[in-house]
Amino acid sequence: MLRETITMWKHTKMVVLVAITASVYAGLMIPFKGIQFIPGFAELRPASAIPITFGILFGPAAAWGAAIGNIIGDFMGTLGIGSIPGAIGNFFFALVCYKILSPMHLYNMLNSGKLSIKSILKIEGVVIAASATVAFTIAWGLEVLRLLPFGFFAPLVFLNNVVTSFILVPILLVILYPRVERWELLWTDILDEDDYSKKRVTKIGITLMVIGALAGIIAGILVSLGFYDIKILQFQAGGGSIGVIFSVLPFLLLFLLGCILA
Repeated sequence: MLRETITMWKHTKMVVLVAITASVYAGLMIPFKGIQFIPGFAELRPASAIPITFGILFGPAAAWGAAIGNIIGDFMGTLGIGSIPGAIGNFFFALVCYKILSPMHLYNMLNSGKLSIKSILKIEGVVIAASATVAFTIAWGLEVLRLLPFGFFAPLVFLNNVVTSFILVPILLVILYPRVERWELLWTDILDEDDYSKKRVTKIGITLMVIGALAGIIAGILVSLGFYDIKILQFQAGGGSIGVIFSVLPFLLLFLLGCILA
C-alpha cells in the first residue's frame, strides 16, 4: 500500500524532511535552469541525484519533497500546466527508490564501511528504474496535454537523469547514510510499523513497478517514433498521439499496481 505517504504527515520529523528535500532539490535545480535542453520543459539536472538518494533515506518524505521541490524550481522559468505531470513524476521518482532499496538493505551494503561492486550495481539498478519512472510518467502526461511528443521528451530526460545520478548517488549514499542513521532520520526509524504495511507480495510489487516503468518508456518511444508502422521519427506535432497514450497506459497502470503492492 501507499499508506505511508499519508500517515507520514503525523510525524514532525517527516514533515521537516519534506521541507529539507524540497529546498535542497530546488536549490540545486535552479542554478542550472539556464542550461535548457528543451526550453520551458527540461534542463541539465545534476539535482536528479537528490530524489534518488533522499528517497532511499527519507522514504515518503522525499517523494513529497521532490514533487514540491520540482514545482518550486519551475517557478524559475518553466512553470506551466506541464508542471502538474512534472510534480507527479517526481513524486514517483523518489517513491520507487525507497520501495526497491530500503535503509536496511543499504545498511547491509555498507556494513564493511564501503560499497562493493555488487552493491554499486544494485544502486545503479535503482537509478535506472527511477529514471525510467520519472521519464515515462512525465512524458505520458505531456503527451496527454499535447505539449511534447513522448519519443522526444522521454529518452532525453531518462539519459539526463541516468548520466548525472550514476556517479553522484553512490557517493552521496556513502557520505550521508552513516550520518542520517546516527541522527535517527531514516524513514524506517521515524515511522511506526503501523504506518506502513509489510506484505508478502512486496517482491511482486517491485517487479511490477520495474517492468511497468521500463516497458512503458520503451513502448512509448517506439510508438511515438512510428516503429509500429515503420515511419521512423514521425512525431505527431505537439504530442497528443492517441496511439502513444493508449500504448503506454497499460504499463502505467501496471506500475501503479506495483507501487500499491510493494
